[in-house]
Amino acid sequence: MNNDIDGAIGAALKDFRLRNGFSARHLAALSGVSGAMISRIESGQVSPSISTLSALATALKIPLVSLFRETTSNYTDYTFVENGAGLKSTRIVDEHVHEYENLAIHLRRDLQFGARIVTLKRQEAIPPVYVGNGVVFVHALEGEAVYGYGKQEFTLRAGDSICVDAEMRHGILSVHTAEFRFLTVQAEVQR
Repeated sequence: MNNDIDGAIGAALKDFRLRNGFSARHLAALSGVSGAMISRIESGQVSPSISTLSALATALKIPLVSLFRETTSNYTDYTFVENGAGLKSTRIVDEHVHEYENLAIHLRRDLQFGARIVTLKRQEAIPPVYVGNGVVFVHALEGEAVYGYGKQEFTLRAGDSICVDAEMRHGILSVHTAEFRFLTVQAEVQR
């Protein structure tokens, strides 16, 4: 098991070193870690200390955790949704009703990600506004609507996009056409 981890750390180190265009000698000069030790780490022959890895990460100007990127588990989840096969849902907020189709929901211990296609029909009831965590991306597919972000308002038409910090009040304020369809993607760090 340790050899697998040592090899993964070594492969990541070599990848970052080469991406920066550094020779092992240059990285040694920047980090204070000997060229011989860098070579042994990259070939997976040693288990480097955290202080050694920290010095190398600092020299490469990357987070220390980046050197561990290939040491995670051997499994991952994915979502594949065929055209029209997303999970269809209806949201009711007071008098307002709208439809959406879940395309992806991905949960990791450090990240939550969701993508939906939302269809809003022009109606007298006011659409909901939201405050949350993370970031929200909206891409208009059909129609026209006004999107509010804090005190600002943006008219969205097919092809327009907006990306906002979800911690400020945001959402569709009004629909100008009979129907407004958009793709929304939200990502937030899991705490």
